[in-house]
Amino acid sequence: MTYDPISRTFVDFFREHGHELVPDGSLIPPPGDPVLFTTSGMHPLTPYLEGRPHPLGRRLVNVQRCLRTTDLDEVGDTTHLTVFRMLGSWSLGDYGLPQSLRWGYELLRDGFGVDHDRLHVTVFGGDDQVGPDESSLRTWGELGLPVELTGQENWWSNGPTGPCGPDTEIFVWTGDGPPRGTPGTDGRWMEVWNHVRMRYRRHPDGSLTPLRQPNVDTGMGLERLEMVLRGHRSVFETEGLVPWVRGVRDVWDLRDEPLRLVGDHLRSSVVVVGDGVRPSNTGRGYVLRRLLRRVLTTLWRDEPSRSLSDLSTGPVRHTLDGFRQGVTVEEVREVLSGEERRFRELLRRGRPVVRRRRSRGPLTDEDYRDLHDTHGLPRDLVDGLLSEVG
Repeated sequence: MTYDPISRTFVDFFREHGHELVPDGSLIPPPGDPVLFTTSGMHPLTPYLEGRPHPLGRRLVNVQRCLRTTDLDEVGDTTHLTVFRMLGSWSLGDYGLPQSLRWGYELLRDGFGVDHDRLHVTVFGGDDQVGPDESSLRTWGELGLPVELTGQENWWSNGPTGPCGPDTEIFVWTGDGPPRGTPGTDGRWMEVWNHVRMRYRRHPDGSLTPLRQPNVDTGMGLERLEMVLRGHRSVFETEGLVPWVRGVRDVWDLRDEPLRLVGDHLRSSVVVVGDGVRPSNTGRGYVLRRLLRRVLTTLWRDEPSRSLSDLSTGPVRHTLDGFRQGVTVEEVREVLSGEERRFRELLRRGRPVVRRRRSRGPLTDEDYRDLHDTHGLPRDLVDGLLSEVG
């Protein structure tokens, strides 16, 4: 199974169970939302999870593009992506978590063909505010799946305040041979699906009060699911990433972590540009700028003459088509080339400035602030230049 049949199987299953399809939205949240990018499928649904009636009803399903800057330092391994697709289902004050878990098990086993013996789950074991998730424990026991109790790993929230609640996560065994250990003891158990009993609101003082309506929110990374279903060892072997792996490897001869980082960040940059963002020094534009500068820093570490213009148009076109975006390949390449020119010039001007400042001794916080405010050199760039100076 690849992207289209996986998403179709997921959506069709939930539509057969009375869910209405919510169209895939942009990475850009609606006006007034303080978050830079849509980080999960539930993000655009927050007002409805808090009690506002949704125009499509109380059972929803969708496939939503997401971007998480919190995972940037993890990108380069075999499972993390900056931009990814999230398969999601919701009950807005309708059915409860046990029903969601039964449907989830049915879909994984019968719809996607995941063997029962390759599944393991984790469940919230309770803390000083909320007791163990007894209903999930009962449901998984009835379905015959092994359970591992955890603490905060199975408590979901979208931030320090707001809607939250206990969750239960479904893991699939990805190792050779029969499954061993638990998700907490063996990294070959990969989380694929999170089911959240969203029933509380956390306040600034840390206290919890019940939401007006209890909800169920589920999310499953499409690329991770494709990796599991096709027996791959990495999300970079999936349909949406293979063109980038091949393109980057062929033109720049990168391998392993640098290959994955460059492929991910370029693909993510294309999606961000396709959703209307352009490089800048603040907000969303700075996230795009940071992605591209991380790419260029990696490329130039071994060979300063490398250029984004060397990359073929194939991966760019594949991503724009896959996310159904209206910008042209030429527009995207123009944005990338323009940012490369600006970064080269910034490095040219910044190297002697940082070298002189470093000659006086280790840089202080005041030095970093002055380099940023006076010379336009952000801290991460200064740190990169310092590594050159030694």
